[in-house]
Amino acid sequence: MSGDTCLALCPPAGPKAKAGSFKAGSLGNKYVRLNVGGSLYYTTVQVLTRHDTMLKAMFSGRMEVLTDKEGWILIDRCGKHFGTILNYLRDDTIALPKHRQEIKELMAEAKYYLIQGLVDMCQAALQDKKDLYEPVCSIPIITSPKEEERLIESSMKPVVKLLYNRSNNKYSYTSNSDDNLLKNIELFDKLSLRFNGRVLFIKDVIGDEICCWSFYGQGRKLAEVCCTSIVYATEKKQTKVEFPEARIYEETLNVLLYETPRVPDNSLLEATSRSRSQASHSEDDEGFELRDRVRRIHVKRYSTYDDRQLGH
Repeated sequence: MSGDTCLALCPPAGPKAKAGSFKAGSLGNKYVRLNVGGSLYYTTVQVLTRHDTMLKAMFSGRMEVLTDKEGWILIDRCGKHFGTILNYLRDDTIALPKHRQEIKELMAEAKYYLIQGLVDMCQAALQDKKDLYEPVCSIPIITSPKEEERLIESSMKPVVKLLYNRSNNKYSYTSNSDDNLLKNIELFDKLSLRFNGRVLFIKDVIGDEICCWSFYGQGRKLAEVCCTSIVYATEKKQTKVEFPEARIYEETLNVLLYETPRVPDNSLLEATSRSRSQASHSEDDEGFELRDRVRRIHVKRYSTYDDRQLGH
């Protein structure tokens, strides 16, 4: 029989457990019987007292232990990981469980039994798993216009959105449109990794456009770069997808200016306010005046694939 055999049985019925002084010297290396939360184990006093832990205090006579009529020593803890505890006491190392939850459970038991070496192993494993599975950046995918609106309004970061919808097209593509569409998607991935933590990047696959970039700052749309147009050929209409890389980079850098919190800049409001002599308006007029000042502070730029002038 192995030293950590778990019989997985309920403790035998009998009189209530009683406290007693455990005489370790009388047993030496003989097996002792443990009932840990209903799971039964065999091991030796030498294993239990090998490290300076709570188990050593229990089985060296310094603490009273509970035993039942059959002589099983009772430990009021979950017995799920006690076999792993015994293996660590024997070999000073174990193969930790694969799942984070089980490692956390084992670490809780190790802390109870004051087995610091095993606690350190569990903590190191949890940190490694966190570093291994923690995503570098998360890219939300829009599923509805309301979700997009809430996401942009609640974000404290500037927002860059790429709308791409390859299937929403009535016409065929030009020869290099597929390559340009892929380049836009690849650029989006590169920018999301480069500016992770500073800009919220989101994808949209439900809009009407085939490929369109949108840039937001403090909940407002600042610029747009549309990368698609319709080419009217003699025989059929074709969709043309452009890749204005420089313009996309420029607008992405521009939204970084909107990393500041949503707090009104009093000096900026005063500089753009109207004269006090013209300030005697109704409350509605005052609200319109404030909105007008904000519009003049934050200039909106809309860009497309061609060389049209920027509108305000």
